[in-house]
This record gives sequence, C-alpha cells and structure tokens, in this order.
Amino acid sequence: MRVPLLTLTAIATLFVAADASAQTYDPRYPVCMHVYTGGGGGFGAGGGNYFDCSFTSLPQCRASASGLAASCDINPYYAFDAPPPPRKRHKKVY
Repeated sequence: MRVPLLTLTAIATLFVAADASAQTYDPRYPVCMHVYTGGGGGFGAGGGNYFDCSFTSLPQCRASASGLAASCDINPYYAFDAPPPPRKRHKKVY
C-alpha cells in the first residue's frame, strides 16, 4: 500500500511543479537590462519580467533604461576576452 501511495505522490508532484524557463541571457552581449513590468510572482510567474541582453556597454544600457523600471547588469554568461590562466610548469625530477 505504501509503494502505490508514494508513486502517486511523486507523479502529482511532477504535475504541480512549475515549468522550467529557457535561458534568459544572450551570451553574445556583455550587458543585460532587467525590465520589471509588475504583476505578481516575479520571474515567469505572471509578472512578465524579462531580460534584454543586446547592449555592448553599461552606459548604453543605462540610456535605454532611463525612465523605465529596469536595471542594467553585467551578463554572467558573456565570455570576456580574458587571457587564459598561465600553464603550470612541472619540474623535471631526475
């Protein structure tokens, strides 16, 4: 009796769980604008908040966000042109 009840509970949990949202950051641009459109719940839950990752600099993003309920942030998924870390050289042991 316990196994069917646990199985039914697991299936119900899967149906109740929220849908996964797609990645909201575009990795091709270094700056994203997070636009707050109100409503309840926040990310994807009826609020309509969204990210616009089409900016090449913070001043450009801030100029576009002026007058809106929005904030500009560095894109965490952008691959900045940083040099790779130096390779460690191993000492030869004789």
